[in-house]
Amino acid sequence: MDFESIRKLIDTLIEKHIDEFELEEEGRRIRIRRGGPPAAAPAPAPATMAAAAGAPAPLAAPPTPTGEEDLLTVSSPIVGTYYESPSPGSPEFVKIGDTVEVGQVLCIIEAMKLMNEIEAETQGEVVRKLVTNGQPVEFGQPLLLLRPRK
Repeated sequence: MDFESIRKLIDTLIEKHIDEFELEEEGRRIRIRRGGPPAAAPAPAPATMAAAAGAPAPLAAPPTPTGEEDLLTVSSPIVGTYYESPSPGSPEFVKIGDTVEVGQVLCIIEAMKLMNEIEAETQGEVVRKLVTNGQPVEFGQPLLLLRPRK
């Protein structure tokens, strides 16, 4: 499956509000899941990484309840490397205690040399960062905890 086919597939899944999809073709498996972390972490497949790099990822996966008070989890929508600033030596996108607005960049996930900005889907306060700068992250892995603005 080429880049454009994967992009069209993701756009269709979003348009049709499909939360989970899996395709196996020619020995490659692509699994796309929107929302909270998967029940069990899937084994990485070559196509999964390609899908992650080719997928437009302007927004983080929808925040999900964490069970800690009223906090929401922002999870990684792709496999890659977490970066808290746009470049080495630059200030972090967000710090603990910052108030964020919808669409504000929270972090970057690098996948196959593509920098994917992860944006807030809800207004709120950054309560905790769950990963460190430069750490590899998996699809669905929690990145930040937010307290939504009421």
